[in-house]
Amino acid sequence: MTLLRDMRYPTPRELGLAARALADEHPGEARLRQAGTSRAGQPLWVLSVAATGGAPREADRNVLVVAGAHANEPVGGATALSLARRVLDDPAPRAGCGWHFLLCADPDGADLHRTPHPYSLLDYHRNFFRPPGPEQPEWAPSLLPPDRLPPETLALMALIDELRPVLQVSLHATDLGGSWVQLTRDVPGLAEPFAKSAAELRIPVENGASDAAGWPSPGPGIFVIPQPGSEAAGAFHPEDTRLSTWYHAHRYAGTTAIVEVPMWASDLVDDPAPHPDPRGALRMLAERLTADAALVASVRAGADVRPGPPYEDEDPAAAPLLRAVDWTLALIPRIAAEWTAGAPEEAMAAYIASIDAFGRRLSLRAAAMLLRVLRAQGHPAAPGLDRLVTGWCEDFAARFGARWVPVATQVEHQSRTVLAAYDRLVAAGRDERAG
Repeated sequence: MTLLRDMRYPTPRELGLAARALADEHPGEARLRQAGTSRAGQPLWVLSVAATGGAPREADRNVLVVAGAHANEPVGGATALSLARRVLDDPAPRAGCGWHFLLCADPDGADLHRTPHPYSLLDYHRNFFRPPGPEQPEWAPSLLPPDRLPPETLALMALIDELRPVLQVSLHATDLGGSWVQLTRDVPGLAEPFAKSAAELRIPVENGASDAAGWPSPGPGIFVIPQPGSEAAGAFHPEDTRLSTWYHAHRYAGTTAIVEVPMWASDLVDDPAPHPDPRGALRMLAERLTADAALVASVRAGADVRPGPPYEDEDPAAAPLLRAVDWTLALIPRIAAEWTAGAPEEAMAAYIASIDAFGRRLSLRAAAMLLRVLRAQGHPAAPGLDRLVTGWCEDFAARFGARWVPVATQVEHQSRTVLAAYDRLVAAGRDERAG
């Protein structure tokens, strides 16, 4: 397959228009419908591709692919469209299976993160936005009571209830690093095609993803979320993971795969060599994270930027950015404490590199979103914060030897991994029945 080097990330509106055109080209096989509405009134589009010989919702089993759950990870929409075209052209994945693509789970957030084709980490962060955890469609149920869930989350949960997917795939991306897959249940045999695709496309496999620290790993870059009662823990709220929409499919015996792909690749996250001093390294990284966050917090406080809680009262345009800044800064002390208290005696160099990247991006994201507010207001603190963001981006790229992964390459790897996950899941089901 020839990869288009000039592909860029589509906007939510462009995704809807492209999906409508695809449905019009394939009447009877593909259908576009609205599954809900965002908080700002945007449609949540679902593109469905029929099982071979049937209507889009008449199938022995269903696959649900979720794109755009994180506003700053725009590759998922392009992957969803690419996958839809593939399953339309190839009857094999559609044998008894309907495929359904939620094209963008958070269109409001995606419109705030405006980087259709970033040329550098600095370019990517110039218009960066990632909402706080309670406003993220997949994560909201782990942080909010049921009566406060956002409409995007309710629409996604209703879609899962309707389709009862045997496989739910959530398409994610990291700004800099490698590729990895998180699974709510093991998918036997997935590691081999995943690793083969990454190698062919020159994408590093993130062997020690910070999001999956201590999780069972049946193969490089494949991590299974620990079962309840396990002592294994990741970087984010491990006690709440099973309340996310990833686990909503489990009530129908489904499995969820979270497929991560990098925008910029770094071979440091693919290094299996033992780190000489992981405890010392994590202490140093925790200290740096704390110091960097303090710099951002001091600008936030010193600039006396409005609004504060409840945010919407004085400057609605700045409110979502500042909510995200404050949520990120509040999260950092807990993460730094975890790194200091839970440092392992032994760890791969890849794991320490992943933690290093994770810490850098937390402070950088908070600073970048705050800078957007200061620039828009013409605040005198903006130039100094701009220099800080620029320096952090340059240091980040230099430290990790960042190299751009073309959008088409990101799409190709995600698409291959989704199809491989489905193939292996179906094969495992056949083996169980035969046994």
